[in-house]
Amino acid sequence: MSKINVAIVGVGNCASALLQGLEMYKNHPENIIGLMHEDLGGYKLSDINIVAAFDVDKRKVGKPLKEALFARPNCTTIFYDKLPDYDVEVKMGPVLDGISEHMAEYDPDKAFVVADKEPCDVVKELKESGAEILINYLPVGSEQAARFYADACLQANVGFINAMPIFIASDETWAKKFEEKNIPIIGDDVKSQVGATIIHRTLTKLFENRGVILDRTYQLNFGGNTDFLNMLNRSRLTSKKKSKTQSVQAELQVALAPDNIHIGPSDYIPWLKDNKICFIRMEGRGFGNVPLSVEVKLSVEDSPNSGGVIIDAIRCMKLALDRKIGGVLYSISAYTMKSPPIQYTDTEAKKMVEDFIAGRRER
Repeated sequence: MSKINVAIVGVGNCASALLQGLEMYKNHPENIIGLMHEDLGGYKLSDINIVAAFDVDKRKVGKPLKEALFARPNCTTIFYDKLPDYDVEVKMGPVLDGISEHMAEYDPDKAFVVADKEPCDVVKELKESGAEILINYLPVGSEQAARFYADACLQANVGFINAMPIFIASDETWAKKFEEKNIPIIGDDVKSQVGATIIHRTLTKLFENRGVILDRTYQLNFGGNTDFLNMLNRSRLTSKKKSKTQSVQAELQVALAPDNIHIGPSDYIPWLKDNKICFIRMEGRGFGNVPLSVEVKLSVEDSPNSGGVIIDAIRCMKLALDRKIGGVLYSISAYTMKSPPIQYTDTEAKKMVEDFIAGRRER
């Protein structure tokens, strides 16, 4: 099989965890966990090749990718430090709305610091690098920047994996653009392997399947990485809150009233670093109209939690490219993303992905 040439925008914690995992598994194939399949449609982890990277932070721009992956403000656990000397220099992207103004009030070791450089020609870089797929790891709230990179993919004929909560794959206008150019897109807002959203969805479906009425629920999240610091600016949270909420609501036959469901980031606690703490409470009624409640606490290293999911998305997109399938990839979007264009249960989505891998049409 051919190599899968991948570009990354946003060389943060998620990119660091993704590449650490890729290199660890390439060198230790006997201990691969966290993926749908070690071999997905003929593609293995060793086939994934990073060819370009974009960022705006002065500690990353102009630096070799290997160095940038461990530069501040990245704080995810370093679980594999034997990265190769990638032949990739991190290029300066356009800032647009990628950085919230309040970042300037915090310790530079924990916040973004914009490089004093002119943005590169992103379309040219994508073309010259030979990239086939771009992963969007921009910060929450970067609506203009996300659309800029989506448009760059359309111009460069590059598939787009939208791992952050700006609605592109699930926006009819954008989806049509990718369909018309026969370029695949997966999105929106990556769903971790076992994260707050997938647990909340599973419990919600359990209530539904067991005939329990869910009256109200909340999910509160805390963390210490730049994602949580960025989200202290509540004006950037509209799409994030909507994405997480509709992902849980999709498991219910009758959606909860807005006052009875609260899901969203809650606070930034620096010493937690990349550890994410989530509290979920669900209140309902069972047989005899008797009340019951469920409370769950999740503690997880946030960025590695989505690494395997993205690797599966990359390989499914490569299959689409090989088969000349463009537009939204509905099955893998439903399986890997919180806000796909069409919501399916996780069980349904997994079966649809298996069908897609086997070559059966998904719609």
